[in-house]
Amino acid sequence: MTAKPALLATLLVSLGIAGCSTVDSRIAKNREVFSSWPVAVQERVAAGQIDLGFTPDQVRVALGEPDRVFTRTTADGTSEVWSYRDRKPRLSFGVGVGMGGFSGSRHVGGGIGIGTGVRGYEDDEKLGVVFDRNGRVSAIETRGK
Repeated sequence: MTAKPALLATLLVSLGIAGCSTVDSRIAKNREVFSSWPVAVQERVAAGQIDLGFTPDQVRVALGEPDRVFTRTTADGTSEVWSYRDRKPRLSFGVGVGMGGFSGSRHVGGGIGIGTGVRGYEDDEKLGVVFDRNGRVSAIETRGK
């Protein structure tokens, strides 16, 4: 009986690790295009870093998919911004109170619930990648907590 919980825990951890996108897995999925980039770009991407002038593909392989994409309009024009969030687990609590409807004649139900959970993302954005009208990284904005 004790083997089942251990097996289940191992399976869940394995699935979690397999489902995570890493720089290495993104490079492997994009091997042909990665190989066509200059060596200096390959080295930065492999380290999970980006630089000014990078293309969206280079940023996507280095950092993964953005958490949010939006446009920003300034005097210089409109730019696309990719936003990345901290991915640290965070404990959260919730409390709920509810009143139900009825079934039959005048049956009313209600309840109170308290729950906990682990959130997958911080609310704060940690990095903004700004693309110019030519589709190249024109600014890298970091944000502290």
